[in-house]
Amino acid sequence: MELLFIVLGGAILGFVLHYALPAADTRGVLLAPAVGAVVAAVVWEALTWAGWPADGGWIWVVGLVLPGVAAIVACRVVAVRRRARDTEQFARLLRATA
Repeated sequence: MELLFIVLGGAILGFVLHYALPAADTRGVLLAPAVGAVVAAVVWEALTWAGWPADGGWIWVVGLVLPGVAAIVACRVVAVRRRARDTEQFARLLRATA
């Protein structure tokens, strides 16, 4: 049951971060929630396999901080790459029409 809660928390955190971070127009709406949910599930499982108790506080902190960091990194990388590719594509199109 805790796995469901942590995955939902990671998805909600990613959804909030999608709109809180700049350049939201450069990525899909589901990118950050998907990254948050997947990372939350993987981190939770890894920590429970490592012996961290599910009723401990630190597993919840780590289980929500790492998906947030991963979602921020994914959003920033996608935004930078998208802007660079758009600029490159625009320059290529201008050269083709000239």
